Parts: sequence; structure tokens; C-alpha cells
Amino acid sequence: MDFTNRSIRQPDEQPAPSASTPKSGKTSKFKKPGKLINIVYIGLLFCVTVIIAGVITSLILSGNNKEDKYVDNNKLQAVFLNNGQVYFGKITSLNSSYMKLNNIYYLRVNQQVQPNQQANQNDVSLAKLGCELHGPQDQMIINRDEITFWENLKDDGQVAKAVAEFVKSNPNGQTCQTNNTGASTGTGTTGSTGTTTGTTNNATTNNNAATTR
Repeated sequence: MDFTNRSIRQPDEQPAPSASTPKSGKTSKFKKPGKLINIVYIGLLFCVTVIIAGVITSLILSGNNKEDKYVDNNKLQAVFLNNGQVYFGKITSLNSSYMKLNNIYYLRVNQQVQPNQQANQNDVSLAKLGCELHGPQDQMIINRDEITFWENLKDDGQVAKAVAEFVKSNPNGQTCQTNNTGASTGTGTTGSTGTTTGTTNNATTNNNAATTR
């Protein structure tokens, strides 16, 4: 018997590499750097956006509050409104929307007619806010559009001296006195009921500030 073919063992045949088989590791090496660059780019873009937004916000805020630096906290301020009214006090807050004024005074004019005289004499006094009929607090919020201008006052001016005299005369603060008369009702000639309201005087302080002329 011929055992020649049986004793000779053929080596295992390996399949030829296919052209479609990708080479190990080369494709993934090119993709990773691209993703890293995109992440860094997005991070830098976000940081730049935040910085620009912060700068714009800072410029807006500084632009709105630039007038506030002119307020002298050691002085009184005079605030002139569009309607001609003037208030004196301490500016505690000032921005593009409103002004907050505390420790408020205003000028009060009392016209007096002297006997045998045709001309009226004006008695101008400085009144402290707080004893009016509606009982306001000693604080005022004024819309910025209603203000014509404002200014710091000197310590030796008439208003500052009058305020200092008022504070000296009222160490415990302002005390209000009210004089109210009641309302009375009566029947008219036509039979209809009429109402007569008594005069209500504005509340005044025990010690008014010094009169300015």
C-alpha cells in the first residue's frame, strides 16, 4: 500500500488578507485629536462670550451710577423739580431711574397783608417734612425724569444754617401739633342738606426752622 501521501502533512493554509480589512489602530488615531480640538474651541468660545458679557454689564452699570459720585455725603443737597418745587435733604441713592431723598425740608411762603398797605409781604420759612395733613414719612422717592437738577449746599448758606438751628432746637426730633375742627351739617332753605367742613390747619412743629428771607 502507498502511504506516501499520508506521511506528508501539508502546512495550514492561511487566507490572504482582504483589501477591505482595516489596518489595526490607524483610523482611531486620526479621530481623537479632532474631537479634542473641537472641545477646546467650544470652551474658549464660551469663556470669551462670558468675558464680553461681563464687560458690557460693567460699562452699563458704571454709566448709570456715574452721577452718584458727585454727591457729597457730608453736605445737604437741593433738588429742583420740573414743577418749580425745591426740596432740601440728603441724597442717599441716585441712579438713572430715581432718587431717594431723606431728612427733607422745603420752603413755605406765608402771605401777610399789612393794614393800610396794598402790597403783600411774603414770609418765607423752612419747613420740615413730616407734619403735613397726609402724614408722610421723612423719605421721598423722586422719579429721575421729574428732576431738573440738584446741587450740594455749603455749610454757611442760609438753608444749611436754618437746618442746623432746627436740629439744635429739636434734639429729640420733630413734634407735630394738629388743630382740627369738626364738620357740621345744616339744612338749607331749599330743604336739601348741606355739609360745611371746618378748616383743617396743616400740622406745624413746636419749633420751626429759622426763617429765611
